[in-house]
Amino acid sequence: MYRCEVKVTREPLLSLPCVFSTEHGAVVDFFGVVRENENDTTISGLEYEAFVEMAEAELGRISEETAQKFSLGSVIVHHRIGFVPAGEASLFVRVSARHRGAAFAGSQQLVELLKARVPIWKRPIPAQAHSA
Repeated sequence: MYRCEVKVTREPLLSLPCVFSTEHGAVVDFFGVVRENENDTTISGLEYEAFVEMAEAELGRISEETAQKFSLGSVIVHHRIGFVPAGEASLFVRVSARHRGAAFAGSQQLVELLKARVPIWKRPIPAQAHSA
């Protein structure tokens, strides 16, 4: 049975409990973490904006496409919006599949499709602009 969960949130992204399946021998987690350097500039973080309903709908579509292509058993995609400080995760992806090759390939494709198609935009915040 295929399971999909997509969410655009302002909350910090933490690893979710993993319920293992006897059908799926591979689970891949991916965290996209904000680096402290963007385009050769030191930043305090990234400001993310999105059309939340459109972003979640598109995340659902790309999750379904990827699940079909790689026979994934489950897909979870959470993306943060608002200010995300350097060193914190802005993206969490978890996929499960019968075999590791499909899980790794599915995870990679999902991230690539997200970057290309989901209406989420980022703006770097220079380090001095966000200091207290």
